[in-house]
Amino acid sequence: MYKVLVVGMGKRGMHHAAAFKANPRFELAGVATRDPARLEKARTELGVKSASTDIRGLAQSIRPDVFCFTTPPQVRLELVRLGIECGAKLIAFEKPIALSMNEALEIRRAVRAAGVKTVVSHQHRYGDHYRKVKEIISSGGIGSLHTVYAHSVGWMLHLMTHLIDYMRWYNDNDKAEWVMGQAAGRGKLADSHPSPDYIAGFIQFANGVRGIIECGAGAPDIPQVDYWWRKNRIGAQGTEGFAEVLTGGGWRAATRDSMGVISGEGSMSYEHDMPPYVDQMADWLDDDRQIHPLDGESAHQGFEIMMGLVRSVVERGQVKLPLGPGEPELDGLRRVLPDKPILLSTELNRKEYLS
Repeated sequence: MYKVLVVGMGKRGMHHAAAFKANPRFELAGVATRDPARLEKARTELGVKSASTDIRGLAQSIRPDVFCFTTPPQVRLELVRLGIECGAKLIAFEKPIALSMNEALEIRRAVRAAGVKTVVSHQHRYGDHYRKVKEIISSGGIGSLHTVYAHSVGWMLHLMTHLIDYMRWYNDNDKAEWVMGQAAGRGKLADSHPSPDYIAGFIQFANGVRGIIECGAGAPDIPQVDYWWRKNRIGAQGTEGFAEVLTGGGWRAATRDSMGVISGEGSMSYEHDMPPYVDQMADWLDDDRQIHPLDGESAHQGFEIMMGLVRSVVERGQVKLPLGPGEPELDGLRRVLPDKPILLSTELNRKEYLS
């Protein structure tokens, strides 16, 4: 069994803690949060003995094998360093992995130097509807892949790396060569996940596949899906058809052999997606060759694409990848985005954006 400490007892922290507790390969050795009320609720619901608002002290006391944190993005590097200090073999944390490319590069350097594995929560890909689309693409059912695409009405730091991760997965995780983006709106720059109100762009992959992405209040609505967090469409077009998934609305495709559009059900479900996400952490800890499909290096490449799109907005042109250090991307957006209202695609998007 691997000892686990989970830091952050909001909704996602509770999802992680419950998944680790339910898995016989892990021992939920402790939980921590700075919020005393949330800590007491977690202690009671999870039945865990070691619980503290002193995150550093508890981490040093438990010395966990897995250091998991689900906190706001402003403290990523600080907690990665703490995970390394307390001797963790694997650090699992939420997206986005950082708030700037400089910070992401520092996190990568730190975990590589320490030999620590990292896993990032892009767990939607365990959904059966996501996997069905991947199966159709990999089978050759849509012919030769030429385009992957995604859009969401959620804003950038909440959802864009989710979209990019699944686009990359549908394109066999091929590396991106360059990106070009545009953005509008300053309202969400004050959010806990600071973002432009809307960002869109193109991604050129090394294998010739083109990516097209939109994220934020100007993105197309998906009226058949009920809530903004699930209003995501990710898909692929090939020479003989297409296949796509809606986070909260199943999948559909038209393939070489389908004789029209085929479809199936499915929706984001933490109860469904979290158990295999956690179980594959144990697989990787057991065997270095069983790299977790949501490992930190893959997440770094997806984050790099997103930050490349932001740099493109600031620099007004194509941006070559990989990225090196530079001006913090969100600072660049604050400097260049005009202070004028964004034109939203639908009244529904306005309501979702304002909420």
